[in-house]
Amino acid sequence: MTQSDRSAGDSSVPHVVIVGGGFGGLMAALSLRRAPVRLTLIDRSNHHLFQPLLYQVATAALSPAQIAAPIRHILARQTNCTVWMAEAVRLDAARRRLVLTDGELPYDYVILAAGATHSYFGHDEWAPHAPGLKTVDDAVDIRQRLLLAFERAERLPDPEAQRPYLTFVVVGGGPTGVEMAGAISEIAFETARRDFRQIDRAGARVILVEALDRLLAGFPESLARRAERDLTKLGVEVRLRSRVTGIDARTVTITTTTGAETIPTRNVLWAAGVQASPLGATLGAPLDRNGKVLVEPDLSVPGRPDIFVIGDLAHVEDPRTGKPVPAVAPAALQMGRHVARIIAAEAGRAPRGHTVRPGFRYRDKGLLATIGRKRAVASLGPFHFAGFPAWILWCIAHILFLITFRQKVLVMVEWIWSYVTFAGGARLITGGARRPEPDKRQG
Repeated sequence: MTQSDRSAGDSSVPHVVIVGGGFGGLMAALSLRRAPVRLTLIDRSNHHLFQPLLYQVATAALSPAQIAAPIRHILARQTNCTVWMAEAVRLDAARRRLVLTDGELPYDYVILAAGATHSYFGHDEWAPHAPGLKTVDDAVDIRQRLLLAFERAERLPDPEAQRPYLTFVVVGGGPTGVEMAGAISEIAFETARRDFRQIDRAGARVILVEALDRLLAGFPESLARRAERDLTKLGVEVRLRSRVTGIDARTVTITTTTGAETIPTRNVLWAAGVQASPLGATLGAPLDRNGKVLVEPDLSVPGRPDIFVIGDLAHVEDPRTGKPVPAVAPAALQMGRHVARIIAAEAGRAPRGHTVRPGFRYRDKGLLATIGRKRAVASLGPFHFAGFPAWILWCIAHILFLITFRQKVLVMVEWIWSYVTFAGGARLITGGARRPEPDKRQG
């Protein structure tokens, strides 16, 4: 018997393996806490991450511990669940084994909630120069880059030499790109003015690049236009109908129908495309163009009722709209609860018989995006609004969705303090920070 077999045990109680400790995977585990099953939750990291606020770590408003919590701590009282920090590489459906980098794990049911990663649309060579934002490490790296850019500019006496370090290009006009651009503009035009003495504030630029003719494609048109106006008021240059066609260590090239422009910059941030986890490709199931698994209405893999796919890895259509369910936290949470109900019901029958499973029904909780201080947009069913009321709603919703009470309190206090003092709380350059190369124009 292998180590994995000993961990799974010989009990007749079904063994459920969950891959991924994000919103969907963690909710599935919590929803199965009273079910007659044994759980093993696997994640490459030891923590659950509240991704909607990750950009605030990247822009030095929050620290990583305020939006991440150890998975073992969250599930410490759930006696039917074991947590493994490990990496899954493929699924052997014929043998009902999850293959890890360092072993195998048998299962009766498996829930794949492995999420998504960055997609550079075939230009992976851009990755070192244009980091994306999916993990705590990504956020800390971006924070280092941004803060080091200001530190470097402070030492350059020539405003023209400062300009590439004070030019920030955000690629992608979805919620992450919009929120990132708004936060960076506040740093560049407000925080830098107070904290640095030599920086030429007039030379700072924040550019948001979007290939479509509008921002926030999933939002109503009126809110997208409002977001564009608010960003412009904050000093962000919004470039619509524009594509990034080149990125290197010192420049970014933006192409429109009228031609191409090469902009000197040391700061390019990627918020344009996502690609589903490669784990989905090992299932032999049909995939969409982003690598998401085309699942059955009950969220199982076609022909494999013991394999469920949820969250950003799943492509499932909302029967009411005919459109794919959006890759947002509420959808992942609902998917986690749905598959947990199915497994709990089937595990409670002896012997396990065939029944018609209910299809997943997405309940749209609305869409929220913040642009900056006292600026946000909100779409809640037929109600669309913006400005300060939307910003307050955005703050409340995000605090409520944080996983621990401690985080709710810490983030709320941090935001109140920042609102009153106009000061960010995590502008630290730590560890093995990436040092910018010397500029020959420095005296």
